[in-house]
Amino acid sequence: MKKVRILKMDVSTGKAQRAFDYVAVERPLFVYLNKIHYATIYSSPTQLKELAVGHVLSEGIIKSIREIGNITLGKDSVCRLKLKANVNLENRLKLSTPFSRVILSACGTSQPYQFIGKLPRITSALKVNAKVIIESVRQLNFMADTFRKTGGVHIATIYKSDGNLVSFAEDVGRHNAVDKVIGACALDKIDFDNCFLAVSGRLTGDMVLKAGRVGIPIVASLAAALDSGVTLAEDLGLTLVGFVRGKRMNIYTFPERILS
Repeated sequence: MKKVRILKMDVSTGKAQRAFDYVAVERPLFVYLNKIHYATIYSSPTQLKELAVGHVLSEGIIKSIREIGNITLGKDSVCRLKLKANVNLENRLKLSTPFSRVILSACGTSQPYQFIGKLPRITSALKVNAKVIIESVRQLNFMADTFRKTGGVHIATIYKSDGNLVSFAEDVGRHNAVDKVIGACALDKIDFDNCFLAVSGRLTGDMVLKAGRVGIPIVASLAAALDSGVTLAEDLGLTLVGFVRGKRMNIYTFPERILS
């Protein structure tokens, strides 16, 4: 967060006064795979190692955290991921969206559905009580200090089926926030099969795809689902839950995973 000087204007009274307010900060993260500049990601400058790891996982560049041999994060916001010798990076990049990209905080994957047919369907037998989903989403705003002060970030969390918080992130980009929690769980060797993702933003196709790539069976949000999100959730076998507010929710796909 950054403190800036503003002019606060009240149109109803016609009064204006000088004040200070907080704004969210956005900085570039330079991600290298081996010696290749894979991407520049504009994000909130926190949990950068987690962001880099989560991004290459959720974009399908690596299949598992076990494919990474070494991770270094420099003071110049350069994160270098050295992949193990048995990973054919050249082939992986050919199958991905164009690399050496600049990814703005407002943007996600440019071609999110290109290889959806090659992804395995989610077959997790995970069941989560509806009250756990409601409470987990309700907690988002209580945990989000940067959001309360700036209103300029998105929130993502990963929970175990019993409502135990595993990972939390805020970021100026909703995709970045999801990548951060995925990366944090991967680094801690958490089994995604027994977790669910709770977010503050819209459930778009590219958000669903990130969860699907790592095998998260349930995605829930305070906000609405888009048709792209619903379609992809159906294709992937993923349970999609939107408008989780008060004591209500809309379950768009595979409702059998949510227990009443």
